[in-house]
Amino acid sequence: MNLIQYFRDSREELARVSWPTRQQVLEGTQAVLIFVVALTLIIFALDFVFGALIRAVLG
Repeated sequence: MNLIQYFRDSREELARVSWPTRQQVLEGTQAVLIFVVALTLIIFALDFVFGALIRAVLG
C-alpha cells in the first residue's frame, strides 16, 4: 500500500509544479550556451598563454 500512496502523492506534487514556459526554457538554454562558449574561450586563451610561457621558459 505504501508504494501506491507514494505514486499518488508524486502525481499530486507534479500537478502543483510551476513548469516554465517555452520562452523561459529557450532563454535559459541561450544563457547557458553563451556562458559555455565564453568559458571555453577563456580556458582556451589561458591554456594558450600558459603553454607559450612554459615553452619559453623550457625552450
